[in-house]
Amino acid sequence: MNDSEESPVGPVLRASDAERDRVEAQLQHHYAVGRLTLPELEERVAVAYEARTRDQLDSLVRDLPSEVAESASPTPVIDSRLLIILLCTSPPAALIYWLIRQRTARRRRPRPLPMTTAADVRRQFP
Repeated sequence: MNDSEESPVGPVLRASDAERDRVEAQLQHHYAVGRLTLPELEERVAVAYEARTRDQLDSLVRDLPSEVAESASPTPVIDSRLLIILLCTSPPAALIYWLIRQRTARRRRPRPLPMTTAADVRRQFP
């Protein structure tokens, strides 16, 4: 094998302190939601601050889901405990809470596109 086959395809980019901090924040988030144990978090954070390249930082979070995938489908959830307490103490307040949550959920759903018929197209483009 010659040297060109052993070298990486692209240039090796050095990591900045801001990138190390970003990876640490991601690791802390994954620890908070239960994907990492405390020893795993401590180990990965230590490696993050010793990392010299972006590839080393990327390898620390490669086996964890990305933030984009998690936040892609936020589902508004009615807090059932609050609703039960409101039902017991003040049924009108419970009804108002339920209606507000339903309205919020409806607004967040994507609206379907209106159906276009052949007659509509002919009217638009005579």
